[in-house]
Amino acid sequence: MSTFPKTMKAAVLTELKTPLVIAELQMPETLAVGQVLVKIHFSGICGSQLGEIDGAKGEDKFLPHLLGHEASGTVLAIGPGVKHVKPADKVVLHWRKGLGIESETPHFTWNGRKVNAGWITTFNEYAIVSENRVTAIPADSDLEVAALFGCAVTTGFGVVENNAKLRIGESVVVFGAGGIGLNIVQAAALSSAYPIIAIDIHDNKLELAKQMGATHVINSRTGDVRQAILGIVGNSGVDAFIDNTGQPSIIEMAYQITKPQGRVTLVGVPRKGNTINIYSLPLHFGKGLSGSHGGEAIPQIDIPRYHQLFRFGRIKLRELITDYYALDQVSNAITDMRSGKIAGRCLIRL
Repeated sequence: MSTFPKTMKAAVLTELKTPLVIAELQMPETLAVGQVLVKIHFSGICGSQLGEIDGAKGEDKFLPHLLGHEASGTVLAIGPGVKHVKPADKVVLHWRKGLGIESETPHFTWNGRKVNAGWITTFNEYAIVSENRVTAIPADSDLEVAALFGCAVTTGFGVVENNAKLRIGESVVVFGAGGIGLNIVQAAALSSAYPIIAIDIHDNKLELAKQMGATHVINSRTGDVRQAILGIVGNSGVDAFIDNTGQPSIIEMAYQITKPQGRVTLVGVPRKGNTINIYSLPLHFGKGLSGSHGGEAIPQIDIPRYHQLFRFGRIKLRELITDYYALDQVSNAITDMRSGKIAGRCLIRL
């Protein structure tokens, strides 16, 4: 514990709908049962953090607090009871629960004020995370790519495997081609789905979707999306529709244009108060409408599987990383994500 840092730089959400504040926080002096101290190397930024900053789920009772839920790092120290990682291990930090203890959450201080953190945060130089939010990876792993296994890859691939349950030759629409959407496209291509239709409002994302295996792309700003989809798959509809937007009008359209036994999978989270209006009778006859929770990924099983695919050159992950930012630039990164300037996944270098 002699290496235990006394302070760290972190991005703090102090108020909803405002830029994050870069602050120097006081660290706890010791680790509680089940906690792991990690030096963060690279953190991704997910659409979930944008929703958190905007208060998409309603009131935030934990302000001020830290953010971030996918990263790569090195374990510096472990608290009592930790068995699944050890100091010097390279690890992926993820928000889905993995092996080990779910610890209490850490508290940091900033000018005498308490700053909250969840079981995992990654927009910070160091993280005190719950054991069940870290998974060890081989020591020679590419740590930039490894950060994506915290959410973008495991969610995207899990949505295809576990939620949409895509079969060979089935048609699929992926609405929203961000970091998770691009991995959904890639997993659909691995599953030999056809056609794979990627939809977004940004042409740079659609170009990247083609690289990931989309057979057709549609810019939803430039025409009638419903007619464009049916023009590709035929009037009988699409087998699987995966929505990453959380927008009620898109979810309703998805439900309407899937086949009688088709599936709609909701990945994007709607703002609190947004509701959908559907005719539920088809649900009694085989149509599916379900939400995804991180692709139902099991970190200790899925991260090694997908990591092997990357090592064998079967999936493209380095191509997904299109932009890099320093921690001081995190608000710029968030602005660029909102504007669509960032085509793939951006990483914060720490």
